[in-house]
Formats: sequence, structure tokens, C-alpha cells
Amino acid sequence: MRDLLAFTSELGDIPTFADPTRIKQRSRDFYWYSPRLKPIFDEVLADLVVLPRTEEEALTAIKFCFKHNVPLTVRGTGTGNYGQAMPMKGGVVLDMSDITGIVWMKPGSVRVKAGTKIHDLEAAANAQGQEMRIFPSTRRAATIGGFIAGGSGGVGAANWGLLRDRGNILAARVLTMEENPRILELRGDDIQKVNHAYGTNGIITEVEIPLAPAYDWIDTVITFDDFGTAARFGQALVESPGILKKTCALLPSPVPQSYFKSLKPYIGEGKHSIFSLVAPHSFEALLELVEDRGGEVVYRKSQSEVEAEKAIPLYEYTWNHTTMWALKHDKSITYLQTFFPAGQNVELVQKMNEHFGDEVMHHLEFVRSGGGFTCFGIQLVRYTTDERLDEIMAFYEEHGCAQFNPHAFTLEEGGMKEVDLVQLDFKRESDPKGLLNPGKMLAWEDPSWTAAKDKTYLYAAG
Repeated sequence: MRDLLAFTSELGDIPTFADPTRIKQRSRDFYWYSPRLKPIFDEVLADLVVLPRTEEEALTAIKFCFKHNVPLTVRGTGTGNYGQAMPMKGGVVLDMSDITGIVWMKPGSVRVKAGTKIHDLEAAANAQGQEMRIFPSTRRAATIGGFIAGGSGGVGAANWGLLRDRGNILAARVLTMEENPRILELRGDDIQKVNHAYGTNGIITEVEIPLAPAYDWIDTVITFDDFGTAARFGQALVESPGILKKTCALLPSPVPQSYFKSLKPYIGEGKHSIFSLVAPHSFEALLELVEDRGGEVVYRKSQSEVEAEKAIPLYEYTWNHTTMWALKHDKSITYLQTFFPAGQNVELVQKMNEHFGDEVMHHLEFVRSGGGFTCFGIQLVRYTTDERLDEIMAFYEEHGCAQFNPHAFTLEEGGMKEVDLVQLDFKRESDPKGLLNPGKMLAWEDPSWTAAKDKTYLYAAG
């Protein structure tokens, strides 16, 4: 532990705290989803938490850390799943959750401060008949800055693609970690320097994102008798250009029946479910597709009905919320993150499902990805040993299904990409001492790092 209290006078009246209980609270995310990350991070703590209220106060904290060679880890509300916001080297956690507010909003886009909760941003946009294109299942708690720095997809990806798809982030205002920090405006492709970089190479203080027209989305659960039919329906729905959808998830038996208490009365034993959000004007077309494919709509509520009844919105059963619900009922469950290549994803999913049986439950999120449509697996795994977990992931890799390993905390391993030279080069110029979120970028310590050449990668370096 560093004795940083002796230096805090340099921070003026910026709120700070160093008491152990609150330090532990602000030094945590959802790393415990992974049995491999839990022992690594259980004892990880910051030495000091700094809570800037303005960009100017954030700049003061940066100068403090640079002067005293103190590691700095940026944090939103800590809703990440693999240690993105964990201060591995101690030092300062810069909690951005008090830097909030809408800078401006106009038809089609919004500029917002990084600590703003997505729930509040959505409320402001909804008041003008607009909404975010893509948001995480942690919408109620997550900040927009944390989503851009630590996330990659979410609710809306079925229609709009992933965050890194061109046009889904318009700009980011970024502070550098230098003696005299610079304020940079990144736009266009330059945004990828900090998107999903875990705050390793810059501190995001504002983001600009596109907005879409808001709808009273209809939460819909559709059930099928067998897994393959459900998977083919999910692919057909995500590929249907005339059906406006927000999300399309496959939750196979026994996932909803075992882990989703409030939905259990609607979903029969052995049934495989598609959870979708569709616009009201697309619901009739959805029903026609359901009839064509032999499914049954067993649950239907509009967003306004969900809010009036204080029900759980359907999106909170999808993406990584699925894993959370499972862990509430069975602590032995863990998960995978798998990219199934477009064009053969349904066949590969069926092959994997048949191979692993009940050991791996294939929760799928159907998405638009680049120029095509595919699905990501956020499979639930009945964990036994680390060795078996590695065997399972290796089997997917051997069949061309890339692993976004959620049991690793570095950008390179968890992202399943080779050294990202764009992000590495940006870190060299924006964080010359390597103080930002140290330990999360392997290439900073070893620029020649390479992953195994027989693996499949979704993103090429650079």
C-alpha cells in the first residue's frame, strides 16, 4: 500500500477517500463470474479513490499521478466482467461517476459526459422521442464512458452491429497521462484508439454517439420444441430486414426454466426460447415468421407495460445478465464468449451443442456484424476444472469459433486479437510512463507478444 494521503493536499478539495471498506467497494467489478479471475483479483485494491466532479478536476488528478508515478485506473460504475476496472497495481482509482450531464442533444446524435448513467441518458433521449442505438444489459447501472471503454456490443446489436462498427461512436474527448495532459478530440476511425481499450491509453471525459427514433418496444418470448429450430429462427429473424428488432437471443432449455423465476410460468419444460424486442409496427410480421417456423409466442409485453408493472425488462435476461441470473442459482456455473463465423454459424452452433450436451448451454446473441449476420455465444458452462475449461475452449477454436476469453484480463487475450498497434502506439504517445490501468495491455510490456498462430481472430491488428 502506498501512503498517498500525504500527497492529497495537492488535490485541493477534490473528493477522495482511503478507508478500506469504501476502497474495496470501488476496486471491484464482476470478475467473479470467472473461477479463474476470482483468486487473481480477490485481494486487489486501490490505495486511494479520487472522485472528480469536472474535467478540470480529472486533469488535476492526472497531474498528481504523473508527478508521483502513481498508477491510475479509470472507473465508471464497475459493471465490467473481466477485471477491466480492477486496479492491478494499486494506486489511484479515478471514479468518473460524478462527471455527468448532457452537453447537447439534437435529432440523431448526443454529446454526453462520460460518467452519465446510460439509464439517465436514455431518459433524456426518450423525452425527445429518441434512444440509444446500442446499450448494455447493465443499462440501469452502467455509465456511457465505461460502456465505450470496456464494452463491445449489447442490446441493439441485432440491428446496428457492434460498437466498433463505423458510425456507432461518433467522437470521444480524451485526456492524456502526461506532465501537461492534452485534451484530444478523437473522431472517425481514430475512436478505435480508445474504444474497448479498458482506459489503458487515455481517459474519456465525453462521448458523442448517434441516436435512433424511440419505440415502445415489445418484449416477446417465442418457444420451440428443439434447439436447432430455435437457432434457425434466430438467424432468420436477425436476417429479416423489414422486421425492426432491438435484440434476438436464444436461451435454450433448461436456462429460462432453471434461472429465470419470473418467466418460468410462461416457458414449458424442454422448450427452447427466443427472446426478442421488436418495434410495434413489426409485430405482425414477427408473428408471421413465428408461424412459418413452427414457434409459439408465450410472452408479450410492451416497454410501457413493463414499466407500469415494474416487471423485469426482457433485455435484463440477455447478454451477460444471463450469466448473472444463472450464478444466483448455481455458483458452479461459469461462461464462455464465442464468435461463430457468419455463413456457417447455425451449423457450427448445432454441432457444438450436440458435442457438449448439457455441459455447455448455448445462450446465443444474434447480431449484425460487419456486412453479415451471425451470433455470439455467451454459453453457460458447468465448471469442473480449469483444465476442462481449457479443453472446451480449445475445441471451439479447433472448429473455427474464436474465443473472447472471459477468463483472461488482458486486452490481447480477452479480445482474441493480436497486438493492436493502433492502441499500443496511442498509449506510447498518451501515457509514456505506462501509468494507465497497468497490467492490462500485454504489448506494453512485450511489444513482440504474439498469440498462437493456429488460433482464429475476429479483428486483425491495427
